[in-house]
Amino acid sequence: MTNQVKAIPDGYHVITPYLTVNNVAEAIEFYKKAFGATERVRVPGFDGKVGHAEILIGDHAIMLTDEFPYLEALSPKTLGGTTSGIHLYVENVDAVVEQAIAAGCRVVFPIEDQFCGNRSCGLADPYGHNWYLATHIEDMTYEEMCRRGAEAVKAAESLKKSAAATATR
Repeated sequence: MTNQVKAIPDGYHVITPYLTVNNVAEAIEFYKKAFGATERVRVPGFDGKVGHAEILIGDHAIMLTDEFPYLEALSPKTLGGTTSGIHLYVENVDAVVEQAIAAGCRVVFPIEDQFCGNRSCGLADPYGHNWYLATHIEDMTYEEMCRRGAEAVKAAESLKKSAAATATR
């Protein structure tokens, strides 16, 4: 009898974020405080670094590694910014944002009800990664979301023009 190995192991999803940070051990403790993460795996690497680690937030794994320049594994801090972020749905965005700020996150954009039916906030963690936290507060049709999105863009353009006019006075 042949043992059938699953292509996607139990406890994982098709897509799993893999973050490079400049101190995995410290980052794991931070993610525990900020987002209620639990540690699942920690594998030593070279020179006292962590080669691979995993945390769970809810039922989703996030993989972590320390920087290894020879593998082109560099953190956003080393690179001077990030091109991606993690979107995290939570039961109470206000409470989790407060917890994350207390742990050391910086607000990128404040908590606000959004046109898409989410109450959300943008945060940056001390390791250079962006987190977008949200609680879904309203269901709507695709057409309604598009209509509201267009209205939000118009309002933002109007604010931008107003700010530019004020700055030139």
